[in-house]
Amino acid sequence: MCGRFVSATPPDQIARYFDAVDDTAEAAAPNFNVAPTTDIFVVRSDGQVRRLEQLHWGLVPFWAKDPSIGNRMINARAEGIAEKNAYKRAFLKRRCIIPADGFYEWSVVPGQKKKQPMYIQRVDGEPLAFAGLWEVWRSKEQPDEQLRSCTIITGSPNDKIAAIHDRMPVILPPSAWDRWLDPTFADVDLLGELLVPAPSSLLTLHPVGFDVNNVRNNDAHLVDPVDPATPSEDAGTLPLGGIGP
Repeated sequence: MCGRFVSATPPDQIARYFDAVDDTAEAAAPNFNVAPTTDIFVVRSDGQVRRLEQLHWGLVPFWAKDPSIGNRMINARAEGIAEKNAYKRAFLKRRCIIPADGFYEWSVVPGQKKKQPMYIQRVDGEPLAFAGLWEVWRSKEQPDEQLRSCTIITGSPNDKIAAIHDRMPVILPPSAWDRWLDPTFADVDLLGELLVPAPSSLLTLHPVGFDVNNVRNNDAHLVDPVDPATPSEDAGTLPLGGIGP
């Protein structure tokens, strides 16, 4: 799963990296502890132009009675995504990229009660391109109001991530961006071929402090390497996770 990540790169730089128009309303502060149900950066395409926007993290299908279902749909499992009622329409027409500087995962450590948080990023420090889906939800009571939401697709881990967790976000290479973002491309078999683990050589990881467990902690020290044997005083609780039904 992917329940926490880092989004510290300014939106104008993200837009340039993904060759997108920056449609974000205002400059966002660096976020070293992005949590579910917040608004996050998303790259979408109308078939002609890529745009960087902010969407609610936690997919709310168009048929949902209320937005609360999004709280447990922050991740969508790649397996069977083209057939699942919650995702199949978005998989055909509403795919997106969710940029991230890195993400956190929690690893079981023999002899320790608490799981060890790990920070995972590209070896070259460039942004990650998570495969995502987005949707539009309208309230029956106020149909003119829209909620645009998204989810991160997860799949099997590569060898490096498998040592700490049994799933990881699907990370798209630049060669896949055009096909993935094209809303007119609807070959589910070819799209499914993109939902594979990123090469182990793409990523590096290291243990970080337990401060990341608490969403109130949010600054650059969260990604600093630490001695994995020593928890901090403000360890907090494990983060909110979530996978789609």
